[in-house]
Amino acid sequence: MPPTTPPKRLYRIAEAAQILSLGRTQIFKEIAHGRLRAVGCGKTRRIPAEAIEDYVELLTKEAEAA
Repeated sequence: MPPTTPPKRLYRIAEAAQILSLGRTQIFKEIAHGRLRAVGCGKTRRIPAEAIEDYVELLTKEAEAA
């Protein structure tokens, strides 16, 4: 059986935007407002997989409260 690759843990901004169906500009706005967590990786920013899940939960809670 071939070895399996571990699940991805960090996503580029463009990848996170695609996963969340948002534009890059909106991703950067959400990071700036502290609604979406990002980490530095050299000169770039990466979005942890858990941060994407947390952001979706935040949006769900906001929708339920509205």
